[in-house]
Amino acid sequence: MLNDNYMLIDKIPVPIEGEKNILELVRKAGIDMPTFCYYSELSVYGACRMCMVEDERGNMHAACSTPPKAGMSVVTNSARLRKYRKNILELLLANHCRDCTTCEKSESCRLKELARRFYIEDVRFPNGKTQPQKDESSVSISIDHSKCILCGDCVRMCNEVQNVGAIGFSGRGSKMEVSTAFKVPINETNCVGCGQCSAVCPTGAIIIQKNVDRTWAAIYDPDVYVVAQVAPAVRAGVAKALGEENGFVAAGKIFAAMRRMGFNQVYDTTTGADMTVVEEGNEFIERLTKGGKLPLFTSCCPAWIRYAENKHPELLENISTCRSPMQMFGSAIKEYFADDGSVKGKKIFSVAVMPCTAKKYEAVREEFKRPDGSDTIDAVITTQELIQMIREAGIHFDEIAPEAPSMAFGGTSGAGVIFGVTGGVTEAVLRYADTDKTYSGLRQIALSGVRGMEGVKEASYQVGDAQLKIAIVSGLGNAEKLIRKIQSGEAEYHLVEVMACPNGCIAGAGQPFAHREEKEQRAENLYKTDNLTQIKRSEANPILGEIYARCIGDRAHELLHVHYHPKNN
Repeated sequence: MLNDNYMLIDKIPVPIEGEKNILELVRKAGIDMPTFCYYSELSVYGACRMCMVEDERGNMHAACSTPPKAGMSVVTNSARLRKYRKNILELLLANHCRDCTTCEKSESCRLKELARRFYIEDVRFPNGKTQPQKDESSVSISIDHSKCILCGDCVRMCNEVQNVGAIGFSGRGSKMEVSTAFKVPINETNCVGCGQCSAVCPTGAIIIQKNVDRTWAAIYDPDVYVVAQVAPAVRAGVAKALGEENGFVAAGKIFAAMRRMGFNQVYDTTTGADMTVVEEGNEFIERLTKGGKLPLFTSCCPAWIRYAENKHPELLENISTCRSPMQMFGSAIKEYFADDGSVKGKKIFSVAVMPCTAKKYEAVREEFKRPDGSDTIDAVITTQELIQMIREAGIHFDEIAPEAPSMAFGGTSGAGVIFGVTGGVTEAVLRYADTDKTYSGLRQIALSGVRGMEGVKEASYQVGDAQLKIAIVSGLGNAEKLIRKIQSGEAEYHLVEVMACPNGCIAGAGQPFAHREEKEQRAENLYKTDNLTQIKRSEANPILGEIYARCIGDRAHELLHVHYHPKNN
């Protein structure tokens, strides 16, 4: 007799221990239940109906939206359920562009995966989506409605998690589609370019807007000198996709692979992160001691900046004037090579390898144009695009030996490395501001509450005579909640770190998609790198002195800082 704490899943007793739905119990039993529209981070939508189960009376239930009930018995695999799922897949395929060989998500398409799993060898219905229906107006993402299966994942991510609301459902029945308001191009909405919609899309309906061809063209051009910088979170994202299980040493392999591909110089953006820490740390200390605008919001995340411009222009004075590490380092690179006789006569093409799709928008912003009208960063490629280029080049990533970044900007610190994790920017700034420069001081900062994968974290830390109150948020929906608490007087902080992507840059939309366990492993890899880095604090990076002396001089405000303004959309 089954007691009150169990359900029978395919005759397997499974204890109920706080699970919200039958689907969680099914997976707990080790059964791979097919789904399109279910993510534990999003609300339950129940649209795809692939997760149906059958009870002992023959009734069918959507496992994702049905609470577990003690004593209940269900099966996940029966003749009826198998036929039901195959029919759903056929109907989806009949209303889906099937150019799978050239689709961006061919290797990771959930629809293709389940069609193979259930051996769909033929589709009995005529194909209603043979022509692409693309919106390529955004520099960050590309949308193809012909590949949409109406799972609603992108809509819920944009509305529930990110609080942006750039897309939603329009029409009814067979006319229903995911659309912007009044079907305007996505770049005319309040989209912030975070790309989290593309991260959860199970097909190729929303993908990253690519700069791979432009980058290859620059590499092949003998009159172009291609210089690249690689963000710290990228090293944590490439390894698994390229057959290297341990992402810990991936940075060195990335540098080696990019040199083989034809990049002339390859640098580590952690150097730019160290510049940001120094500039932002000084700005924070000045505001704190001289009565400046507080709290100080971080400025590293371009999707957060655009969100603030769109929804909270009143906070722009609170946002740090510091450029992001990508833009700071990009300015230094362009200034350095402008006077470097070894590349005289060649055009400098600056590439940034980022975990983030919003960086593509940041790269073309008017605020970062150089005096001659050119961009500081000429092309942004994401981690996914870098993986594509490495594969195209035929490089066996798991076999190559790691190499160091190029000089003269080869020095980095552990503080710069942890920028890729939520809370990393705050920890790096505290290391800079703290008067205790000992190992004990480092440990106290790490244990103050700045670390962890929670969407909202609060920390308190004593610096000199000041007891600093700090908030760290990832995910724009969490940022909105925190802003409301600050504006209502419910909460008060000195420093607020905001990252648009939940869990920070390690989970940026430009990274290969990962579930929570893999995200935690990526964070751990960055912390391990920090542990083994001799230089722990940004100001101790000896390369910074040369950068400031040779590239920045008395132009720090012009090259390293920026002022943002409210936007109309």
